[in-house]
Amino acid sequence: MTAEYQVHGDVAVITLNNPPVNGLGLATRQGVVDGLDRAQADAAVKAIVITGAGGAFSGGADIKEFGTDKSLQEPNLHSVINAVEYCTKPVVAVIHTVCMGGGLELALGCHYRVAAPGCNVALPEVKLGILPGAGGTQRLPRVVGVEAALNMIVSGEPVKSEMIGAVPGQKLFDKMTASPESLAEEALAFARSVADVRPLPLVRNLPCKHPEGDAYFQFARNMVKGMAKNFPAPAKCVDAVEAATKRKFADGLAYERELFINLMWTPESRALRHLFFAERAASKIPDVPSETPKRDIKKVGVIGAGTMGGGISMNFLNAGIPVTILEMKQEALDRGIGTIQKNYEAQVKKGKLKEDKYQQRMALLSTTLNYADLKDCDLIIEAVFEELGVKEAVFKQLDAVAKPGAILASNTSTLDVDKIAAFTQRPQDVVGMHFFSPANVMKLLEVVRGKATAKDVLATVMALAKKIKKTAVVSGVCDGFIGNRMIERYSQQAGFLLDEGCTPQQVDKAIEKFGFAMGPFRMGDLAGNDIGWAIRKRRAVEQPDMKYSKTADLLCEMGRFGQKTGAGWYDYQAGKRDAIPSDVVNQMIEAHRKALGITPRKVSDEEIVQRLVYALVNEGAKILEEGIASKSGDIDMVYLTGYGFPIHRGGPMHYASEVGLFNVVQSMKRFARNPLDDARAWEPAPLLARLAAEGKAFA
Repeated sequence: MTAEYQVHGDVAVITLNNPPVNGLGLATRQGVVDGLDRAQADAAVKAIVITGAGGAFSGGADIKEFGTDKSLQEPNLHSVINAVEYCTKPVVAVIHTVCMGGGLELALGCHYRVAAPGCNVALPEVKLGILPGAGGTQRLPRVVGVEAALNMIVSGEPVKSEMIGAVPGQKLFDKMTASPESLAEEALAFARSVADVRPLPLVRNLPCKHPEGDAYFQFARNMVKGMAKNFPAPAKCVDAVEAATKRKFADGLAYERELFINLMWTPESRALRHLFFAERAASKIPDVPSETPKRDIKKVGVIGAGTMGGGISMNFLNAGIPVTILEMKQEALDRGIGTIQKNYEAQVKKGKLKEDKYQQRMALLSTTLNYADLKDCDLIIEAVFEELGVKEAVFKQLDAVAKPGAILASNTSTLDVDKIAAFTQRPQDVVGMHFFSPANVMKLLEVVRGKATAKDVLATVMALAKKIKKTAVVSGVCDGFIGNRMIERYSQQAGFLLDEGCTPQQVDKAIEKFGFAMGPFRMGDLAGNDIGWAIRKRRAVEQPDMKYSKTADLLCEMGRFGQKTGAGWYDYQAGKRDAIPSDVVNQMIEAHRKALGITPRKVSDEEIVQRLVYALVNEGAKILEEGIASKSGDIDMVYLTGYGFPIHRGGPMHYASEVGLFNVVQSMKRFARNPLDDARAWEPAPLLARLAAEGKAFA
C-alpha cells in the first residue's frame, strides 16, 4: 500500500495507508513525495496535511523491508523529510493513536504538528540496538527539551500525547485537539489558519542547549552504563543528543547517521532485531492459518492449588477471566488461596496494584473439591504431580465431566502429551500448556501440540497466551519438549565439568559473566535438585547407556535439594536466597573424583561457556531437524524468555550462527576427544553438520 491523496477545499490531505501501522515502506515514502509535488503544483491548495489511515499515524519503518534494498532505496526517509521541510506550502502532521520511530521523525520534519489525546509517541529504536536514524536525536531535543528527549530516546518507551502537550514551553505539538473524534475537523481548520504564515517554521532552526552541559551528559552516561552494560546503543544515544547541543544541525545529523550505521553492524543490534522478528514469528504456526476460528474462553478451571496451580490461576485472573481451582483437600485449597492473596497483597503494598483491582481479581476466583464443578469451564489446566499415573486419573475424570468442546490442557514439563490425550475420548481437545515457575511472572508458555490436537485448539491457546501476556512457542511431543530437553544436555556438561576440576561456583560465574541470569547450579538449587534426580532415575531405566556425572545424585542422597531445604550445591541461610559456596559439597566432589581416579585440571571460562552453550545448540539442531520446533527462532525465544539466556546474545541458535557454525562444529570435535566427556553427545546433529559444511546459518 502507499499514500492516498485528496483535496478538501484549499487543503491537500496525504494519508499514509500501509496497514497495520502505516509503516514507511518504499511505496509509502514515494506516495508522500508524489503527494507533496501534486499539492505544490496545484494553485488552489494553500496547505498540506499528512495523516495516517486506520489505527496509527505511523509506527515507523516497514518491518517487511528490514534488511532489504527497499529500506535504503530513494526516496529514503531522510529524502522524504527534506522534501517536507523544503515544501513551499505549510505541511501539518496530524497525529493520532500511534506515532513512533520514523513516523515521529517524519512529523518532526513537518512545519506544524496537531495531535489527538491518547496517542502513543515514541522513538523505540534503542530496543532494536540502534538509535533514531532520520533526525530524531537532533530534532526531538529542540521541541521537548534535552532531558525529556533523552529519556524518551534511551528508554524507547511511549509517552501519551496529552502528557507532552501539557508541558509548558513544549514545541512538539502546536495544537492538541479536544478529542480523537474532532481531530480531522480541527486539523483542517488549523491548516487553514497557518496557510499564509511565512517564513515556514522548521524544527532544525530551534535552539538546543542544556544549562548543565558537560556535567549533565556525564551523569547521563553513568546512568546508562549502569542500566544497559551489555548494549552499546543507549550510550550512543547520549552521544547523539549531546551533539544536538554542541554542533550545527547538519553536522549533528551527519554524526547521528554515522552512529546509526555503526550500531546496525553490532552483534547486539543483530541479536535484538532477531528477537524482534522471532517473537512475532513464534505466534505463526505453519499449517494453522491466521483465520482459523477460535473457541470462546470465558471460564477456566485449574487442578492443583500448589505453587504452579496458583501462579497459573493468577494469569487468568489478571486478564479478567474467572477461575475455579480444584483440590483434593480443603487445607490444600486454603493454603493455595492464601499464597495467591499474599502475592497480590505484596503488589498492592509496592504500589503495583490498586486495592480495588486486587478485590476484583479475587472476586473472579472460586474453589471446589468436586470435579463436577468444572463442567462449565471452557479450558481446564491440570497442574498436578509430574507422574503419568497421576495425570491418567485426572484426565479420565475430566473426560467424564468436561463439556463438549472444552480444551483439556496439561502443564507437564516432560511427559508424553499423546499418552495423556489417549486417556480421554477426545484427544483432539487435549494440548500441553507448559508454564514456567513462577507462572505468574515468567513470560514463556510452551504450547505442546499432540498428534491429534485440533487446529482450532492451537489457534485458541496461542491467542489466549497473548491475552494473558505470555510469549507462546509451539513444540511437538518429545521428552522435555524444547526447553527441558535441551537443558538436560547443558546440565550433563555442567556435571562433567565438576568431575574434571571445576567447582559449582566457577561454572556458575563463567556462564553468568557470559550473560546468563543464573548458572546451572544456582538454577538447580532454585528449581529443586530432586526434580533432576527423578528424571535421571527414569533415564536409568529408559536409557541405561546415557552418561552422567554422579555428583548430582550424591548431592540428592545427602538431602541437599536446594533452597527449599536450605542446602543444595550451595548453602543458604534461613530466609535468604544468597548462594554461599559449600565446603561440604566441594569435599563431596573431590572425594568423587578420587574414587574415579581423576586428576583435576584447570578449566578455562571460555571452555566452560562453549561446552554449556554448544550442548544447547547441538540438541536444538536435532529438535529442529525432527520438527519438534518449526523455526530456530522458536528455540531462541524459549531460551530468552524461559531460561535466562542473555538477550544481547540473541538465543543459543542465533549465537551459534554469529560464532559461525563451522567454528561450533570444530569445537565440538575437540570436546568429543575428551575421555571424561560423552563423545556421542558431541556428534554434530545432521542439520548442524550440513549447515556448517555449506557455510550457512540457522536462520
